[in-house]
Amino acid sequence: MCGIVGYIGNKNCVPIITNGLKMLEYRGYDSAGIGIIKGANCYIQKSPGKVSILDEALKLSKISSTIGIGHTRWATHGGPTEINAHPHFNSDKTICLIHNGIIENYSVLKKELITEGYEFVSETDTEVLVHLIDRFFKRGNTLLRSVRKALTEVDGAYGLCVISADEPDKIVVARKGSPLVIGIGNNENFVASDVSALVAHTSQVVYLDDNEIAEVYKDHFNAYSITDEEIQKEIEEVTVTLEEISKGGYNHFMMKEIMEQPESITNSMRGRILLKEGTVKLGGLLSVQDKLASAKRIIICACGTSWHAGLVAEYMIEQFAEIPVEVEYASEFRYRNPIVQKDDAMIFISQSGETADTLAAMKEAKRKGALVLGVCNVVGSSIARESDAGVYIHAGPEIGVASTKAFTSQLVVFALITVLLARKRHMSEIDGKNILTELTKIPEKVEQILKLNDEIEKIAEKFVDSKNFLYL
Repeated sequence: MCGIVGYIGNKNCVPIITNGLKMLEYRGYDSAGIGIIKGANCYIQKSPGKVSILDEALKLSKISSTIGIGHTRWATHGGPTEINAHPHFNSDKTICLIHNGIIENYSVLKKELITEGYEFVSETDTEVLVHLIDRFFKRGNTLLRSVRKALTEVDGAYGLCVISADEPDKIVVARKGSPLVIGIGNNENFVASDVSALVAHTSQVVYLDDNEIAEVYKDHFNAYSITDEEIQKEIEEVTVTLEEISKGGYNHFMMKEIMEQPESITNSMRGRILLKEGTVKLGGLLSVQDKLASAKRIIICACGTSWHAGLVAEYMIEQFAEIPVEVEYASEFRYRNPIVQKDDAMIFISQSGETADTLAAMKEAKRKGALVLGVCNVVGSSIARESDAGVYIHAGPEIGVASTKAFTSQLVVFALITVLLARKRHMSEIDGKNILTELTKIPEKVEQILKLNDEIEKIAEKFVDSKNFLYL
């Protein structure tokens, strides 16, 4: 997923944005860029490669502004070149835009705009958006209304930020299928695709939901639906700290997160095991646990590592709770006509809570009337907010691309869900106690394994050049 960072306030936005982009580097990208308002125009600096390359170019240019937007890009439409990197701006260089997502009908819109005299310099679908906004702006609309009108013509997903030299006191942001969060500061406000880019500046955030648009000023924000209805958004407190999203003395985030597993597994169980009763209390499922236990079928839906966690959960739930379970790959589920009954329960797993295919599959399940539950890590994420009920895994931020502690915490949470369901159906108190007692021993056992790190490293060095492994 690409990264978005925006700032408006009284400080120089350039270092704030570049530092924010560095906090999002773990998501992967091939180019980076920044756009600011300078006088009567927007100024853009972008480059292929690392944010550090962009940072050096910005230091040489010595530009500054109190409003700006920045972006890291994974190439989709068009290669990883400077021209295709974000931001993009209109021909007059007065409107500047960054965008996560894919505009599915960009080819049709591009042809329309070309016939109207618009010229394109990149191969991206995003450039279509900025010219579309420019078209409505030149017809006398405000920036907010221009963005709204443009988005009504767009098919696809987007998380976008727009600034205009003609309205230099605001950033207009909009979301559909791609996460955006507003950070609330003291006479300054922020925008990002992930709260990890904001925690150095604020702990107060506002999560935009799909089909919402907002004007972000330095001292307030106004939120609306895409159909122009004003919305009162709740300001939430973020508990993530800078320490949690730093390497903490390790060379790599992945190694840090491997070593954090005893703690993350403990956190996944904390306050949830009722050992004397041989059962489990999951606050997020209290209102639906009886309905879940009586479901005729449970469908688990996820992508990637979370899908593998679902496969393990299938074995656990069927063996101990004796409820039929099916595990679906979310990207396939959403594109066929799945048979989902109203007495089915669906559980959607996502570390981030923002996985696009999993979110889309969840919306399809809700449309079909199933009980929809979420298992995710990030508090306040889309899956957490849009599901009927759910469970947080409480693994803490996972920055490494290869999932480690989130995967093991997902397995622990599904073990807890399994015991909860089994005890409500037929499992005896003594069997529940035995399973939970063994579960509480796992953090210590993981810690013992991790103490063998040096021996494991020697084994890894021995087999590092091996091309194939056979597991029996």
